[in-house]
Amino acid sequence: MSLTNHDYSPLAFVDIETTGSHFDRDRITEVGIKTLAHDHVEIWERLINPQTFIPQNVQRLTGIHPEMVSKQPPFDELAMEIARELEGKIFVAHNARFDYGFLKASFKRVGVDFKPKVLCTVKLSRMLFPEQARHNLDTIIQAHGLKVSARHRALGDADLLLQFWHICEAKLGREALFKAVNQLIGNPSLPPNINKELIDSIPDKPGCYILYGENHIPLYIGKSIALRSRVMSHFQGALTLRKEMKLSLQVRDIDWIETSGELGALILESRLIKERMPSMNIKLRRSKDLCAWKLIVDESGVLVPHLVGHRELDPGVQENLYGLFYSKREANSYLKAIAKKYRLCEALLGLEKRIEGKACFGYQVKQCGGACIGESLLELHHLQLQTALNLFKVQVWPYQGPIAIKEAGHLHVIDQWRYLGTAINEEELYELADSGEGEFDLDIYKILKKALAGTFKNQLLVLGSRELN
Repeated sequence: MSLTNHDYSPLAFVDIETTGSHFDRDRITEVGIKTLAHDHVEIWERLINPQTFIPQNVQRLTGIHPEMVSKQPPFDELAMEIARELEGKIFVAHNARFDYGFLKASFKRVGVDFKPKVLCTVKLSRMLFPEQARHNLDTIIQAHGLKVSARHRALGDADLLLQFWHICEAKLGREALFKAVNQLIGNPSLPPNINKELIDSIPDKPGCYILYGENHIPLYIGKSIALRSRVMSHFQGALTLRKEMKLSLQVRDIDWIETSGELGALILESRLIKERMPSMNIKLRRSKDLCAWKLIVDESGVLVPHLVGHRELDPGVQENLYGLFYSKREANSYLKAIAKKYRLCEALLGLEKRIEGKACFGYQVKQCGGACIGESLLELHHLQLQTALNLFKVQVWPYQGPIAIKEAGHLHVIDQWRYLGTAINEEELYELADSGEGEFDLDIYKILKKALAGTFKNQLLVLGSRELN
């Protein structure tokens, strides 16, 4: 669909208010829509019973209190009416991912497939007014002199978007404005060797995608929680971004692998990039030559970092490891950086030759506290070194044996920070756990540490028993 001066879809300027920011947990409390069709404006607004608690800070921000919505219909009773109101219109919102995402999730819960064309006015503002430092709604209000009627209420904020549209049209002219909109939401020009049927067959589900060039050589591997949308964004970006244009011209085929969710996609992406080495990815490095610092006490009682090479390295099992580096050079650069930051002695750290009773070079240029010649306590030097290194301590595997991380009915099996595979039933689960086959990968280690400290900390299954909980 391409917009022209004479023939364009109606624009629905939409704003919603919610109980919070999480699509799955929180609910919509108000929807406001201002539709612009052939210079005529129509208005639709409703309060909605979220059937859940409205936090006090949200009540203060929006002015929507429980008593205002308690007798209003819930979303499922209004879903079809809202869907009809938005049908065939371009969905316009500020930070559209939020408003569209909430409505899409709400429609999905009642079995309605919601896929409008979406225009984000944050992106529109960035494109049309690049000189502005910020593009949040308050900045746009101030920059363009918009009239505020009811800030943080759905219809009031929807009206601000309509005003912003009129400002853009007045400043740039309708033709230039439509050209910008086409770049942001128009159907991307598909690469010459990619047909629409292939694009349509890509599911909008979590997973990884592989873009191939001539002779089926991998060009780019990416991940997304919505595969089709992410792949399409490459071709949309080809209108304005040089890298995306180059990719679009070279791509000959597309393949994808679905995963259970975002964690599975992150792990798979890391593995696929290292296995297939696509030419247009920023390379993720293999972990075969990893090294790490280990603290030892030498014969003179000095705590010295000792570099453990990849042949002796067993991350997740060994205590007293710090850093994890891809090379000796990277490890030494890190140690020199913390020496400089904490005014540690490079001679005591083993980074330069140590001569008993003689000051190191760093002391002469006032970058060493003097522990090498007794001007500061050796114990203090040790404490500062341990404090600095502890920020990068390699976590020893905290479980007795392998674990499984639950994600959407799948089980990611992990042991000693090594990914062993993903199971869909008990037989596969214990087969993977018993295999113990898995190479330590630094990128996957970082992914798993973050997951287990956050979203997935309560989604664990410790495999000490063959009975699943």
